[in-house]
Amino acid sequence: MGIISRFKDIMSANINALLDKAEDPAKMIDQYLRDLESDLGKVKAETAAVMAEETRSKRELDECNEEIAKYQRYAEKAVAAGNDSDAKQFLAKKNQLVQQQASLTQTYEVASANAAKMRQMHDKLVKDIADLNARKDSIKAKIAVAKTQEKINKIGSSVAGANNTMSAFDRMEAKANNMLDRANAMAELNESAADSDIENLAAKYDSSSAESPELDDELAALKAQMGM
Repeated sequence: MGIISRFKDIMSANINALLDKAEDPAKMIDQYLRDLESDLGKVKAETAAVMAEETRSKRELDECNEEIAKYQRYAEKAVAAGNDSDAKQFLAKKNQLVQQQASLTQTYEVASANAAKMRQMHDKLVKDIADLNARKDSIKAKIAVAKTQEKINKIGSSVAGANNTMSAFDRMEAKANNMLDRANAMAELNESAADSDIENLAAKYDSSSAESPELDDELAALKAQMGM
């Protein structure tokens, strides 16, 4: 039977180890459940067949044992009746059945061992499926939380990057403000210089108009003497 050949693989399968190795435990759970359900269907069918074989083998062995016991009783009755010839025939038939009994016993033992394996495998699959179904929602919920946390972490990194970008903009704005302040200061200095020149020029003429009338008269007399 093919399923019997898988007995060791199924019995040694460790759900926790499989989930630990899985890149995506959620998908692994669903896939493993599908595999287990498929195996369980096959195991149930095989188990029923093997158990039926065990029952048939046991029935044949029991019937053979009953026949052996029956011919043993007939032989004893024949001997008691003084019919040794009849007793020998009953004993010969009994010996044939004893030889058949050995073969039937071996067949039954193999069928019984196979049935025990199948029942053990069936029970393990049922338990594994029940355990996975019980843990599935919890594991998937944890995976969902983990994925959400990963998204939050990525968003946090983006926000940190945006903060760095904002810091760069802040530095550029500060630099622009500094340039504007310097330009305004230069313009203010230039305006102050122009005002100072005008004031100086005005002061020149103010000083001329402030000269005494005597100097004006003397200057006029000097020009007359010189014929000017």
